[in-house]
Amino acid sequence: MVVAYLRVSTEKQFLANQREELLRFAEKNGLQIDKWYTETVSGSVRSKDRKLSGVLNRMQRGDSLIVTEISRLSRTMLEIMTILNSCIKKEIVLYSTKEGYVFQNDMNSKVLGFAFGLMAEIERNLISMRTKEALARRRQEGVKLGRKKGTCPAMRVLRENKRRLIKDAQRGVSCSELARQMGVSRTTMHRFLKCN
Repeated sequence: MVVAYLRVSTEKQFLANQREELLRFAEKNGLQIDKWYTETVSGSVRSKDRKLSGVLNRMQRGDSLIVTEISRLSRTMLEIMTILNSCIKKEIVLYSTKEGYVFQNDMNSKVLGFAFGLMAEIERNLISMRTKEALARRRQEGVKLGRKKGTCPAMRVLRENKRRLIKDAQRGVSCSELARQMGVSRTTMHRFLKCN
């Protein structure tokens, strides 16, 4: 089975150009497209939350997936790597028409996949490093980071029920039971009762 996957980010973009390109590619390479899947969704949305996940799950060994560009699969390198790995493991041939890539269960595809994986890891490390540097700079500037103490939703619920909780605790209701009733952890309940 040969599957064509087309994705645009907004309604203002057109799928027609992608469709024509995939038809030309299929004709040139002697492929007959059996199914078309189209989506209008941002590439930054995880593939698990898009049609693409279902498409990949239904595909079997020997099937082919055609896209115009690798970026049609996702906008993040890590997500692209996950999809490429999945295709290679399931022995699905992935064609990217603009870049001219063919990913299949061979050494070249695995090397390309490794290169993409390395790039993804470098990208993650750079993002982490930049984030840590930015947080350190904010701390030096005297900015308090994180959520203000006691602003989590669980604490708000506990504060709203403070009188009842204190009465119940004084009557001997266990901390674990109170936590279960309020839907919070025993530790959170213990900390709350201790401070009030």
